[in-house]
Amino acid sequence: MNDKLEHLLTRAEQLIGRIEAALPQPLGEPDWSASIAFRYRRRSNGPGRLEPVRHVATIRLDDLQEIDIQKEKIQRNTQQFVDGKSANNVLLTGARGTGKSSLIKACLQEYAPRGLRLIEVDKADLVDLPDIVDVVSGRPERFIVYCDDLSFDEGEPGYKALKSILDGSVAETTPNVLVYATSNRRHLLPEYMKENLTYTHTEDGEVHPGEVVEEKISLSERFGLWVSFYPFTQDEYLAIVAQWLTSMGLGPAEVQAARPHALVWALERASRSGRVAYQFARDYCGRQGAQP
Repeated sequence: MNDKLEHLLTRAEQLIGRIEAALPQPLGEPDWSASIAFRYRRRSNGPGRLEPVRHVATIRLDDLQEIDIQKEKIQRNTQQFVDGKSANNVLLTGARGTGKSSLIKACLQEYAPRGLRLIEVDKADLVDLPDIVDVVSGRPERFIVYCDDLSFDEGEPGYKALKSILDGSVAETTPNVLVYATSNRRHLLPEYMKENLTYTHTEDGEVHPGEVVEEKISLSERFGLWVSFYPFTQDEYLAIVAQWLTSMGLGPAEVQAARPHALVWALERASRSGRVAYQFARDYCGRQGAQP
C-alpha cells in the first residue's frame, strides 16, 4: 500500500512539474554587467530570455560619413535621453544600406559609458515588449529597444503591442525606455493601390484618408522623430569608400588607386550604398594584404 502511495505521489509531482513548466513564467533579469547590449530570445515556445551580446559591434559615429543631418538628429535625441531629458521614440526609414542600423549601434558605443544600454527585439517577439519594459523600468540605466528592418503584414500580433507601448496604453510611458526602429517602409505596413479609393474629398478640395489608410499611418505617427535616409550619389559613395579604406590602414595614394575598382564593385551590385562601400573596402584591403 505504501509503495502504491509513494508511486502515486511521484506521478503527481511529475504532473505538477509539467503543468508549472507550461504556465507563463515571469521574465527574469540577465546579468546587466555582462554587456552593454542584450537580445530578447524565445526558444522552442518556452519562456523568453534576455541574453547578453558577447561581441558588440564597435562602429563609431566618426565612421559614418555623408549622413551628417541624420546623425545630428539621432545623436541629439539620444543625448537628451541619456541626460534624463525628454526625448522621442525614433523611426529611421529609407534606402537600404545607408547607415540606419549602424547609426544606432554607433550611438550605443558613444553613450554606453554614461549608462545607455540596448535591447534588440525581433518583430515576432514584440508581443512580449510589455514584459521587457516591466523588467527594465526600475533600472538606473537608459534602454533603447531596437527593432531592425521593421515591417508588418496584416494582422500580425506585434503590431498592436508596439502601438500600445509607443503611445496608447493605459500605463504611463517608462522614462528610461525608448524604441528605435529601422524600416524601408515609412508606414510599416504594405500599401495597395485600391486603398487610394478610400480617400474622400470635401467641396473645398480637402483630402481625408479612409480608415484603412488611417490605421496604417497611425503606428508611424506614434514615433515622435522620423529620420529619412536617401540613396548616395557617386561622389558620396566614393567618400564613404575612402573613409573605410583609410580606417583600415590604406594611405592616400592607395585610396585614390582604389576608386575605379570601387565604381566597378558598385556597378556589379547596382547599388552605391554605405553597406556596399564597406563590403568593397573589406574585399579590397584583404586583397592588398591588410589586416581587419
